[in-house]
Formats: sequence, structure tokens, C-alpha cells
Amino acid sequence: MILNHRFDGPPDAPVVVLGPSLGTTLGLWEPQLPALTSTWRVLRYDLPCHGGSRAASGFTRDLTVDDLAGGVLALLDRHGVEAAAYAGVSLGGAVGTALALRAPDRIASLVLCCTSARFGTADSWRERAALVRAEGTEPLIEATRGRWFTPGFPDAERYLDMLRGADPEGYAACCDALAVFDVRDRLGEVRAPTLVIAGADDPATPPSHAEVLAEGIPETELLVVPGAAHLATVERPDVATPAITEHLTTRWRTA
Repeated sequence: MILNHRFDGPPDAPVVVLGPSLGTTLGLWEPQLPALTSTWRVLRYDLPCHGGSRAASGFTRDLTVDDLAGGVLALLDRHGVEAAAYAGVSLGGAVGTALALRAPDRIASLVLCCTSARFGTADSWRERAALVRAEGTEPLIEATRGRWFTPGFPDAERYLDMLRGADPEGYAACCDALAVFDVRDRLGEVRAPTLVIAGADDPATPPSHAEVLAEGIPETELLVVPGAAHLATVERPDVATPAITEHLTTRWRTA
């Protein structure tokens, strides 16, 4: 699976990979770019059939989160990156957890934003997948607005347009991947120093989900961001960005 991706920042700096949420693109991380690219080589990617990954090589309908982790590892291999930090939002965070389990020697620092070890019920994801396959992503817009942002967030349409632009089959396949994702019994295997971030007002992955991650992963810090819903890194970059940069700068597993 070859995912659309791009690098920003100094070519000789350590690499941090940034993973997007379901329905968004690599543009999700633009609020953090100025801070991160001053000292990191930032690798952002698009999920299959999202953004620039319109025809991701190797994409199949039977997609799993582990497949997505394999796609990220393929990018690291392609560019000769032996070890990297990783930060991801929601599905992108699940990919980070899968990476830390699948290739523990490759992930030296981890940031899990508004994500979970288990996202809801399999039936709810399969129902959403069926809806999107039948009618596209437009029926999801208003419910997604309420999940992603607290009321009155002024820049919501920019991010909802990313959802509108997602290919229905790719979005649905990612829903199917989330339907079978469950690593609650494996969190103790994560070796990377981890920062878990939750939005205080997130209805999709509330702080209780973050607490499960923080309690299960051995070396973890937890930050609950006030005044933020599911896309806390977008809604409150003033809180999330300094926490991410401090964690990535100070917590890197070397052995």
C-alpha cells in the first residue's frame, strides 16, 4: 500500500510521522507544522482514498488498522527511516498504537490524540460504512460537525470539506477497519514513551477512552484539553501543540 505523503522540515532532522483522522487529510496537522518543522522532519500521509491517496496501491476492501500500519512502515522503508516518532489523531492514533505493537523498535516516541484502544461497536461502524457506500459522505456532515468540534468553532467547514472530498469506498473501508480494531488486551506491550491527549468535550473518544490507554500503556502521560471535542489538535492548538512538541523533544526511547 503506497499512501500519498509529503515531508516538511530539515532533511537531516529526526522524523516524526503525523497520522490523520478518518475523513480528514494530511492538512489536519497544519496548525502544528510551524512548531514541529523547526526541529523535526515531518512526514504526513493520507489514508487510502482520502486527500491525495485517491488510488492507493494495494488498497483492498478488507482493510485493517494493521494494514494501515504496514503502509506507514512501507513509507519509512522507502525513505530509509529506521526509527521515528509518531503522532496520530483518532484512526491515525490507532495506526500509531498498531505500529508500536507491530514494530516496537521503529517507534521511539508516541502521541495518541483523541483515540481509543476500541472504538464503539462493530455494528455501528458497519452501519456507517453501509450508509456511506449507498449515499456518500454528505449524510454524515452535521453529525460529524458535532463530534469534531464544540459549538461555534469558526473554521469547521474547512475540515468538513475534507470529509466531503473523501472517496466513499475508502471511507467505508476505514470504518470496516475500525469495526474489528481492539487492542485493549495488548496495551501493556507498547514500549514507546507515550503522550495521550483527549478533548474534554469529545463525544466520540471521551476522556474515559484516554484513561484506558494511559492506564494500559506502561510509560504514559495524559492531557485532557479543555474546550475541545474530537479534533482537539485543531480546536485548541494553543494547548495541544506545546504538549506535543515537549513530549517529542524530551521523550525518545533509545533502546
